[in-house]
Amino acid sequence: MDLSKLYERAGETKNSPAARDTALLGARVVLAWLFVYHGAETLFGAFHGPGIQRAEIFYGQIAGLHPAVFFTVLGGCIEFFGGIGVGLGILGRLAAAGLVGDMLMAMITVTFANGVASNRPGGGYELNLALIGVGFVVALLGTGSWSLDAVIRSRWSHRRPALVLHPNNRDHLAAS
Repeated sequence: MDLSKLYERAGETKNSPAARDTALLGARVVLAWLFVYHGAETLFGAFHGPGIQRAEIFYGQIAGLHPAVFFTVLGGCIEFFGGIGVGLGILGRLAAAGLVGDMLMAMITVTFANGVASNRPGGGYELNLALIGVGFVVALLGTGSWSLDAVIRSRWSHRRPALVLHPNNRDHLAAS
């Protein structure tokens, strides 16, 4: 098969629902892993992370957020539970929007002043931008067909009876 035919066949997938769902699943898995990992470091000291006591020093002194304990727990919860929500696809758009907000706050308070790439505390903002981009895709497009959101939507739509108003029933509904 020549290269032009291969390119043409690859281009045929761009509007495919399966390709869209596969791409969203890939984006969700990456976001989930990174944010659950980082949130667990902050909240629980997992993966040799700082835990709340040591992370609050960073939040207070480097990020300048006060009260530092509050913002440490808030950031850790957004990352940990937002990552779980995106990964499982439960309230995925809301969770992804929360993760985008978390990265915007990290850029505003720490990394933007460091530049795109930096060895200073907090690093540069290149990772923040990448995560904002992927999070924005999930927040905008949703979690796709391979998610708990889709399962819940499917079951909800099958169980909800349709309300059909007959002209003679309008008075009865207004009286109740």
